[in-house]
Amino acid sequence: MSEARPEVQTTDASSASPAGPSEVEPHNGSLSSKDKSTTVGEPRGAPLLTFGIISDIQYANIPDGSSHRGVPRYYRAALDSMDRAVSGWLERGAAFGMHLGDILDGYHPKDESDAALTELLRRFSRLNKPVYHMLGNHCLYNLPRPVLNERLRMGGPDTASYYALQPHPDWRFLVLDGYDISLLGWPPEHPNHQLAQQILREQNPNEEKNSPEGLKGTERRFVKFGGGLSNEQLAWMRHELAEAAGQGQRALVFCHLPIHPNSGPPASLMWNFQEAMSVIEESGCVAGVFSGHAHQDGFGKDGKGTQYRVLNGVIETPPGTQKICHMNPQRFAEPQIWGEAALCMATKDLGGPAHARHYDIAG
Repeated sequence: MSEARPEVQTTDASSASPAGPSEVEPHNGSLSSKDKSTTVGEPRGAPLLTFGIISDIQYANIPDGSSHRGVPRYYRAALDSMDRAVSGWLERGAAFGMHLGDILDGYHPKDESDAALTELLRRFSRLNKPVYHMLGNHCLYNLPRPVLNERLRMGGPDTASYYALQPHPDWRFLVLDGYDISLLGWPPEHPNHQLAQQILREQNPNEEKNSPEGLKGTERRFVKFGGGLSNEQLAWMRHELAEAAGQGQRALVFCHLPIHPNSGPPASLMWNFQEAMSVIEESGCVAGVFSGHAHQDGFGKDGKGTQYRVLNGVIETPPGTQKICHMNPQRFAEPQIWGEAALCMATKDLGGPAHARHYDIAG
């Protein structure tokens, strides 16, 4: 990556211990009553593409616990929730699955991390279709970046952890690495680690860099369990979206870290979220952005009407929960994409997978 520091402006991110789960704070990005439409049912019209999406499994072979906010965490039960998700994807004919990062929890015994990842991937393989992954902070607490790139098949340009795929001729998906500039996953001598160290030194005066104490508003995002996009990744992202627009494609963007400041707690946000939003907005072809990390549903919309959606985490899903979320494909196909925000998205007990969604895309 270049020596120039990425321009970063301020937001709030989700807090975590260096070896443990991400912690979050209340935020003002919850859905409005308008967004919480109660119109639920199978999407109208034949979808062009159906895929499953789930976030923050954070399996650990330890007893249940809780976040610093007192929210229960179901470490071992995460496997059952994941199984229900895959079963739901199978029932609905998903062409592939997406997991938004943090497949293992930071408290999982480190000498069991590799075996646990093998078991999780085996369970995903029941889909008999591709499942695409991205890096989360808890992934990097467990295993080295090169191992994760290989095991999760995240081979991007020059062995990067970001990549693009085209699941349909009319659609391009970009999977971002929110920890490209980070203290996590890089050796101390790596330029990305050194740049992250400089950013945290300048932006977070606390001795414990996982703490946002004393930081205000979106400045709270400058914590050790966060990260940002490198200049190289931003350039790659701009190129991919320009190429997609030039070919008349629409795009979806996926990243573990929330990108829109209204979509998650300030401490959970990507360090240089404004730069990422600028690239997305300028492209004119991005239909929506999906993230995890915050463990709670969140929503935001940029000036072009692009929707930013944060999904709650499997790790905090009570055992036995059955939820499914539908996307109305007609609304999704409208200009400015997704029409009136989450009017076409609703969650209801429908006997589907636990805290998993399936999305249908119309042509």
